[in-house]
Amino acid sequence: MKKLTLCFLRAGGPGSWSLCGDRDLFDKETRQVTPECPQWYADNEFNLSLSGVYAATGSRWREDLYLGVDHAWGGSVDLKYFMHRYFGLGVQGTLLSVKSTEVFDDGFTRFRGAEDHHAVGMALGTFTVRFPINCSRFAPYVWLGGGGIFGGGRSHDFLLDPTRPLGIVRREFDQSRTKSVGQVGGGFEVRFTPHCGLLTDFSWNIVSGAKNKLRTGSHRH
Repeated sequence: MKKLTLCFLRAGGPGSWSLCGDRDLFDKETRQVTPECPQWYADNEFNLSLSGVYAATGSRWREDLYLGVDHAWGGSVDLKYFMHRYFGLGVQGTLLSVKSTEVFDDGFTRFRGAEDHHAVGMALGTFTVRFPINCSRFAPYVWLGGGGIFGGGRSHDFLLDPTRPLGIVRREFDQSRTKSVGQVGGGFEVRFTPHCGLLTDFSWNIVSGAKNKLRTGSHRH
């Protein structure tokens, strides 16, 4: 913290006076009446966060090659260790509930088949940079992450169907695959106490190439 030393002087006739006096005494009194800012964020700090997650694909469900849906809901757990109040390393796990359908295409029309309910998970390592606002409970932050995603994926095959105009149908369906994923995100934290707070953030995820983009938003405690 910066110490601000004040000295008041008044010049005039014979009745002039000064409040400077003994500097050490004045500094001591100033320190006594100036309250210190509370420290809401610390070095060597462990953070455990639990959250609800909303995920939206970066393209329409017909074009997405991993989730095969427009959006999904789920939950996440995030453990971070801040070796310094500004920098932290962590691990993050996310689980999404996905409801997708088979899609058939006979060359003239597209139609849906049976629904499929399954889970898609992510496991990531993260590096976070946090920016606590001095003398406040608030701290914006950004992070980078990388790891794997599993339980999703889309594939296709061809089926013979004499009831269709061309006698053949292309079928798209879910297929569980593990892919690499990169993540970048940012958010905002507010502390109710030095050990309890609320976070909200947004992340952009790229699954094994730029064609599979997943946007997630979460509220964590």
